[in-house]
Amino acid sequence: MFQPIEALPLPDAVFRGWAEIPTTIASDVSGGRLLMDPNIRPLRPLGGTRFLGLAVTAWCEPGDIGAAIYAIEHAKPGSVVVIDAGANLQTAIVGEHLCGVARRRGIAGLIANGAVRDIAALAAWPDFPVFALGHTARGPVSFEHGVVNDSIVCGGVSVRPYDLVLGDDDGLVVIPRDEAEQWLTKAREKVALEQEWDRRLSAGESMFKVFGISEP
Repeated sequence: MFQPIEALPLPDAVFRGWAEIPTTIASDVSGGRLLMDPNIRPLRPLGGTRFLGLAVTAWCEPGDIGAAIYAIEHAKPGSVVVIDAGANLQTAIVGEHLCGVARRRGIAGLIANGAVRDIAALAAWPDFPVFALGHTARGPVSFEHGVVNDSIVCGGVSVRPYDLVLGDDDGLVVIPRDEAEQWLTKAREKVALEQEWDRRLSAGESMFKVFGISEP
């Protein structure tokens, strides 16, 4: 079930740099390529904060949470557990117990392309964001199957172990680890451009002029 793999080196400056980038910017510079399905939403507003971590992946069969348990057990502090449950909303893939373990171990957040439960408890935690496709009261039916730390497709984007996962109130993006530096350069350029837009608009310039649009 667990696939041990070697992570590629990632400069600390690149990781810290991504912590300053909104998901809107990452989506814009990638043409939406890095953006996860927007229907996978946080259980509570993050209040303008964002989280960033390296992915620990899990693929779960319908009704089975074995891979989710393995992923949380193997995840290191600061990582993000990303679970593809095949968009199944009939049974919950995690709830208060599994997420409670993840929270106590310092995992940065959890993403489920599927359903979760114990919403009141999960949404009350200010330090552990949970994104999910939906929710249901029904629990799992088995604990035996699935794959951990293999490449998955979650919410329409490819997620490999140790890819960067960035989340905020606007959504989720997955940055391929071996492309993180080049995308960060583009993201910083877009941040600078938008800051210049803000400066010019605040000075009263026309939106037509600032955005280079022909006036009607």
